[in-house]
Amino acid sequence: MSASEGLRLAVGTFTRSPSGRVTITPDTARTALLLAPLAVLPLALQVVLVGLTVEIGVPPLVAAGLALGVLAHGSRGMHLDGLADTVDGLGAGWDRERALEIMRRGDVGPMGAVALVVVLLVQAGAIAALLGSGWRGALVVGAAIVASRAAAAAVCGRGQQAAPGSKLGAAFVGTVPLVGVALVVLVVGALLVASMLPVALRLGGLGDGSSAAPFSMVPRAVLVAAVAAPVAVWAAISLRDKAVRTFGGVGGDVIGAGVEVALTVLLVLLTVAW
Repeated sequence: MSASEGLRLAVGTFTRSPSGRVTITPDTARTALLLAPLAVLPLALQVVLVGLTVEIGVPPLVAAGLALGVLAHGSRGMHLDGLADTVDGLGAGWDRERALEIMRRGDVGPMGAVALVVVLLVQAGAIAALLGSGWRGALVVGAAIVASRAAAAAVCGRGQQAAPGSKLGAAFVGTVPLVGVALVVLVVGALLVASMLPVALRLGGLGDGSSAAPFSMVPRAVLVAAVAAPVAVWAAISLRDKAVRTFGGVGGDVIGAGVEVALTVLLVLLTVAW
C-alpha cells in the first residue's frame, strides 16, 4: 500500500475532487484519515482566496458567508449533513433502533435544522471576526479548516466500533492508533501556531511604528493557537462518545459531525486569541 493511495482516498472522501478508484483496506483507510488535513489543503486555499476579498473592500461578514459556501461546495456538504443527521438521531428520544432509523432517512429534522443554523452562524461570525485582520486573518481561517480534519482520525481511533449498518464506519472506524492521532494533532497544532504569528506580531506592534510593548500580544496568541487543536479534537471525541452510547458505534454521519464541531471550536478559540 502506497501513501498515494491513502491520499487519493482522503481526497475522494473529504472533498468533491475526483481521485479515481481506490481499494479500501484498513491500511488505506488509516492513511486517508491521517492525511485528511493535507487532502483538504487545496479547498482551504480556495477559502483563503475568498477571504482575501476583504482587502478590496468586501465586508468581512459577506466574505465569511461566501467562504462557508465555497467550503460546503468543496466538501459536498457532507460534514454539515452528518451534523444534522447526528443531532436528529441524538435528539430522537427513542431507543437505538429508532435513533438509527431517523439518521438514515436522509431528511433534516427540526433539531438538525437548528444545529445547522447555530453552527453556521457561529462559524460565519468567527470567520468575519478573523477576516477583520485582512489577509492575516484569512490565513488563520485556512489553517483552521485544515486542522479541523484531524478530528476525523480522532473519531475513528483504534478501539472504536462502527455503527450498525454504516458502510463508511465499517471502512474507517477503529483504524487509527492513538500515536497517529497524537501526531496529526501535533502537526495541525504547529500549523495553527504558524498561521497565527503574522496576526500576533501585527497586533503586538511589529512593523506599525508602535513602541509600547511590541510583543505583548504574541504569547497569548501563540498559546491559544497551540491549545486550539487539542481542545477541538477533544470536543469531537466527546460528541463521538455520546453517539456511541446512543447509536452503538460510529458511522459516517458522526465523523462528519465531529469535523464540523472541531471547526467551530477552532474558529471560536482563534477569535479570542487577541
